[in-house]
Amino acid sequence: MQRTLSHQLPAQIGTTVRIAGWVHRRRLLKSVAFLIVRDAAGLAQVVVTDPVVRAELEKLTEETVVEVTATVTANKTAPAGVELTDPTVRPLGPPAVPPPFDLYRPALTASLPTQLDNAPTALRHPTRSAALRISAAAVAGFRTALDAHDFVEIHTPKVVSSSTESGANVFALDWFGRPAYLAQSPQFYKQLMVGVFERVYEVGPVFRAEPHDTVRHLAQYTSLDAELGFVADHRDVMRVLRDTLAGMLGAVGERAGAALATLGVTPPQVPAEIPVVHFTEALRIAGAPADEPDLAPAHERALGEWARREHGSDFLFVTGYPMAKRPFYTHPDPARPAYSNGFDLLFRGLELVTGGQRLHQHADYLAALAARGEPVEPYAGYLDAFRHGMPPHGGFAIGLERFVARVVGAANVREVTAFPRDLHRLTP
Repeated sequence: MQRTLSHQLPAQIGTTVRIAGWVHRRRLLKSVAFLIVRDAAGLAQVVVTDPVVRAELEKLTEETVVEVTATVTANKTAPAGVELTDPTVRPLGPPAVPPPFDLYRPALTASLPTQLDNAPTALRHPTRSAALRISAAAVAGFRTALDAHDFVEIHTPKVVSSSTESGANVFALDWFGRPAYLAQSPQFYKQLMVGVFERVYEVGPVFRAEPHDTVRHLAQYTSLDAELGFVADHRDVMRVLRDTLAGMLGAVGERAGAALATLGVTPPQVPAEIPVVHFTEALRIAGAPADEPDLAPAHERALGEWARREHGSDFLFVTGYPMAKRPFYTHPDPARPAYSNGFDLLFRGLELVTGGQRLHQHADYLAALAARGEPVEPYAGYLDAFRHGMPPHGGFAIGLERFVARVVGAANVREVTAFPRDLHRLTP
């Protein structure tokens, strides 16, 4: 008999089915016992009245893997409006050792460190797994949205020979006796691939050896990167980003509806035109000094509140960051060279996306490096492509864990990360 998943049971009323999953909870009453079985799709309620089956049920522990063959019976008070009656229950392994917290409770009561220490079982809780389903749907939406705009998915190296892209905060490793580093970003490679496909994207891990110990930083996270050629300026990139975010949130609604319901979350709407403020104006709105070189987290929160209050938007573009705070490959604003054709996208008062227009002429790269007092040699392989003709281009990168955390309202990105890696955590 083919296995039936819990969400398929309402269509099987009156038939005999076989389900399998984990013992989510047992309720042993005087005249009847209830077995709640959890599978990837949800919960199924099994009603046990046979004394022999009840005796076997009493030997089981929560999280034991079982198979149940029974009749599907309508019951409006049961999960999904059905329950399983006249069952036979067969363990598919030895009784499980219960985890150090109750997975059947509506919310995990264990501290976040305890959950992370026991991630393989904590992630089984419906609220933890729901966040990961939302994450998966968001990635699917990212791919679908960019595929519709003729982007090509690429896969770039995560081990690189130099630590030049974003400064010194890199993880070093030994590569057959030579020094190597974990990549902080696919930035250089996705730019080079614009010269091949014009429009590219990647979903992959990036590594930042920055000693942050905050609720918004991870040492390894998933970056959703895109780069597109033949742009007029950074505003073309922002338009593609807006459509991509709409596609991601649309996919979350379509593919992860049950997960959203589990968490009691309604995804935000992406405005047809996301409000935009220049960096200098953002400082004024946030009440920051006019000579502030960057936005602090408190400034971002103030801007998020302003965007919600003045525009009814959970999203806000901040453009024109000072060139001094942007990487050397950033294209300056032709009208105000001290400021960049770069942007950040704030999502509910938190930086979610960094992007902008890049330099595309070899001579401009040489001048940019010289102005910063940096040597050309470490970038030689990257810069060579610009000698052979590259179109005006730009791109962006979305931090997946931050995106999901903002969608579900998590206070800490670790709540929506399966196995986080940070300043203190390298296991499990």
